[in-house]
Amino acid sequence: MLKRRHFLRLGAAAASFLGVQRLAPAQTHTDVYLQRLAEYKPTTGKPVMGLRVAPIPQVKVAVIGLGNRGLELARLINAVGLHKARLTAVCDIREEMTQKCLDLLQKNGGQKPTAYSGKTDAWKDMLRRDDIDLVLIATPWEDHVPMAVYAMEQGKHVGLEVPAAYTIEDCWKLVDTAEATQRNCMMLENVCYGEEELWLLNMANHGVFGTLTYAECAYIHDLRELLFSKNYYYNYWRLRHNETRDGNLYPTHGLGPVAQYMDIDRGDRFDFLVSMSSLQVNLDEYAQTVDTSHPYYQRSGYRHGDMNNTLIKTHLGRTILVQHDVTTSRPYSRINMLAGTKAFHNGYPSRMSVNGQGHGWLSKEEYQAYREQFAHPLWTKLKKEAETNGGHGGMDFVMLWRLVDCLNRGLPLDMDVYDAASWSVVTPLSELSVHLGSVPVRFPDFTRGRWKSPRKLGTMVNP
Repeated sequence: MLKRRHFLRLGAAAASFLGVQRLAPAQTHTDVYLQRLAEYKPTTGKPVMGLRVAPIPQVKVAVIGLGNRGLELARLINAVGLHKARLTAVCDIREEMTQKCLDLLQKNGGQKPTAYSGKTDAWKDMLRRDDIDLVLIATPWEDHVPMAVYAMEQGKHVGLEVPAAYTIEDCWKLVDTAEATQRNCMMLENVCYGEEELWLLNMANHGVFGTLTYAECAYIHDLRELLFSKNYYYNYWRLRHNETRDGNLYPTHGLGPVAQYMDIDRGDRFDFLVSMSSLQVNLDEYAQTVDTSHPYYQRSGYRHGDMNNTLIKTHLGRTILVQHDVTTSRPYSRINMLAGTKAFHNGYPSRMSVNGQGHGWLSKEEYQAYREQFAHPLWTKLKKEAETNGGHGGMDFVMLWRLVDCLNRGLPLDMDVYDAASWSVVTPLSELSVHLGSVPVRFPDFTRGRWKSPRKLGTMVNP
């Protein structure tokens, strides 16, 4: 049972970030809080679905955060090429990381951005420049929203690493700011540009799966060594989240593609979720194995369970299982399972069954025929460049190439701020469900009812 002091603290926090008055004592019931969480306030801006801006012949890009992910984004923007994009500025609080980035760029083609570092708000100095069109943010999760909001207020378009936000309040801040400023705010969910994922999307859009009914997806990745590494995650920021939070902390790699298969916020929407976590033992045990000088040596009591299972129900009645496990030795998987009335796919390894052929999968030749027939045009066009430039098997390159190309051509981006909010809000909603004993928690409607109008993804209209 939820302890009274934790329950009251939850209620106060909910009232605070929703901007509502504290409820009267007679109303302090879990259902009331959960109902308020799903409510939304009228917008003061203009919706940004299908937002178009004037074509930008050469997109001038800045990157904030030059750890492992930010360095890769800078490298790939360089690879996209000067005719499409130019890296104008880069920023990291650590001067050695900005220098590392400059050295990497010089080695790979010679773009020479201005570097900002040395103080916590150096990124603000950078964002006040007039020669930046697009800002890519690859900082710890807690910095994403303040930086994105400030960037949009400075007239910049934004690409946010995943998840875009991890509180309900911050999800709304992204939506409200994008609508107020009429700037793009796209979450950089690279898996939506994976070759297998775009193939499945193409088949789903062409009716190969029939009516979609359910899916399973995940982020299964043993990160113990990286979580405890003093160099990989700056100041152990990701491990610190596991100390204090329990839920699905990283849902979007698996969930993003599934949301696109199912037209979430484009004719269907996430309705509610239920979440539960296993006990936590792997981080406790791993902390016993690190060097005695490590600040987390023998640290115990991590809050995040070893496995989190979150089950989502959509408005149309589909179900989606989303798993999160970064501490066991289970081999890497995003599952990528999709079921419909005519076909079924399961990933890792990719295999498929069509039209109820019994207990078997398609033969190698049959499977390959589907791969060739429904190969997505983006991968047909960019496969050689993607293989040359890499980035998670080429999906990073395809994502950034496509983002820049849409801005070059004045097209709406493939993913918008509503996608970023709807996919990212799984994290705080799952935490809430876990803490309340795995109760159902409804999703806010960040589109304010506009999800009911079907609309095609950009990758299916102007690839």
